[in-house]
Amino acid sequence: MDVIEHPIVFELFGILPVRDTVVYTWITMGAIIAIVLILKVVKPNLLEYILELIIGIIDDAMDVDDLHPYIPLLGSLMVFTLTANLISIVPGMKSPTSDLNTTIALALIVVLSVHVYGMIKKGIWAYLKDFASPIFMFPIELIGQFSRTLSLSMRLFGNILSGDLIVAIVFSIIPYLLPIAMTAVTMISGVLQAFVLTTLAALFISSAVEINEEDSKMKADGKKTRIKELFNRKFRKEKINGESRP
Repeated sequence: MDVIEHPIVFELFGILPVRDTVVYTWITMGAIIAIVLILKVVKPNLLEYILELIIGIIDDAMDVDDLHPYIPLLGSLMVFTLTANLISIVPGMKSPTSDLNTTIALALIVVLSVHVYGMIKKGIWAYLKDFASPIFMFPIELIGQFSRTLSLSMRLFGNILSGDLIVAIVFSIIPYLLPIAMTAVTMISGVLQAFVLTTLAALFISSAVEINEEDSKMKADGKKTRIKELFNRKFRKEKINGESRP
């Protein structure tokens, strides 16, 4: 079936095959840029409302003090996934997210970003120490990271592909009113999948950058203790020097 197949459209530089999924991804990216530029000129208030809506969704999913470092990634992820899921309603277009390669790429971006943000927030050594603490949990953590990537990619891929397949099958059997209703269901599913992917990504990043309150308190108490020891040492030294003077 045409929904499942992803033929080669052309070869780049004569050696790199470019499949239709890549072309549809480029079209999706171009559509996003064009829509943003048009809204910026025609309806700037609507563009601002959409931005506030995306920030609100990310803010509800994350428990962090400063949200700004994570908005570009999570906002872009949500906008691209939403547009890619819904673009199949345009005649002649296919959803890039109906290809497993696209969903795996998105999942890898999320998983790698989780570790990058965690290392930036906690430091490389502290993050790796928490990641493999205790040490015998390290293999289990690796399996967990692999399963997380697989679940993110397969969930999005399966839902979008199944929606496109159902619409295509129903349209081939009953080519009138029922496919329109199925298209509406597919659109709702696409919106939900974009929301779920973004929310999960926000939760994963939030858990990676979260600093344990008890550890922070211990570090703060340790810092206060060190300052107090230095003060007492200096005070004793000054007292000894004062007593030794004639």
